[in-house]
Amino acid sequence: MNLRPDLFDELRVVTAGGELDMTTVPAFARDLEGARHGSGRLLLMVDLRGVTFMDGSVLDPLCAAWEDCHERLGWMRVVHHRPGASLVFRAVGLQERFPRYASTQDAWQDIPADRAAAQRPA
Repeated sequence: MNLRPDLFDELRVVTAGGELDMTTVPAFARDLEGARHGSGRLLLMVDLRGVTFMDGSVLDPLCAAWEDCHERLGWMRVVHHRPGASLVFRAVGLQERFPRYASTQDAWQDIPADRAAAQRPA
C-alpha cells in the first residue's frame, strides 16, 4: 500500500493504493489523522484511484475526517474511479457526503464526476 500525505497551500492530500480493508485501514486512518494536524481551515482530498479493493472498514476514518474538515470550515473530497468505492458509499447512504470525483483537478474545482460527464460536449 502506498499512503502518503502531501501539503499544497491549504490543501492536504492523502493517497492510498492497494487494498483497504480491516487489516490495512489502521495505517490509512493514521495518515488521515496526520493530514489533519494543526488548526484552522482544513481542505482535504483523499485520492483512492490506486485502491483496488475497499470494504466498509474505511467508513469510520473517512467520516471522522469529513466531520473534522466541516467543523474547521473546510471540506473533504474523495477521488476514485473503481465501482467498489461507489458501492460502499451507496450501501450505507453516504454517496451524497462522498460524491465521486474523477480527478484531483475536478475535486479541487468541486466538479463531481456526474456533473463533469454532463458538461462534456456530446
